[in-house]
Amino acid sequence: MMRVNHAGEVMAQALYTGQEMGTDDPELAKVLRKARAEEEDHLRWCEERLDELHGRPSLLGPLWYATAWGMGFLAARRGRGSNLGLVVAVENLVEEHLKEHLQNLPVSDERSRRILEQMEADERGHAEKAESLGAVDLPTPVRVAMQSLSRIVTRGALWV
Repeated sequence: MMRVNHAGEVMAQALYTGQEMGTDDPELAKVLRKARAEEEDHLRWCEERLDELHGRPSLLGPLWYATAWGMGFLAARRGRGSNLGLVVAVENLVEEHLKEHLQNLPVSDERSRRILEQMEADERGHAEKAESLGAVDLPTPVRVAMQSLSRIVTRGALWV
C-alpha cells in the first residue's frame, strides 16, 4: 500500500513540475510550487515509511514521473482553467485512494495512518485552492483516461 502511495507522490512531483514549466502565469506558478513543496513532504514520508516497513519503491518510478510531467505540461499549455482543472481531477482521485487505503489499513498501524490522514488533508486543500482559482472541469474522456492510468499505476506499483 505504501509503495502505491509513493508512486503517486512521484507522479505528484512530476505533475506539478510539468504544470509549472508549462504555465506563463506567474501567480499560478507560485501556487503550483507551494503544492509541489507539500508533495515533496509526502514523498519523503512515504520513502521513510517504506524503509521502516522494509519495502522498496516501484521500479517504474521514471515511467510514472515522465507520464505525469507530460500530463502537467500539456494541461498548462491549454491554459489556466485546464491547468487548475487537472489539479482538481488528480487530487480528487488521490483523495479517493487515500480514503480506501485508510479503510484497509490495520488499526495497529498508527504511523501509516497519521501519514495518510495528513496527505489526504493536503490533497483536499490543493483541490479546493485550484477550484477557488478558476479550475474548469476536464472533458469526460480525459477524466476516464486518468482513472485508467490510476489503475495502471496502482497495479504496476504493486508488482514492479
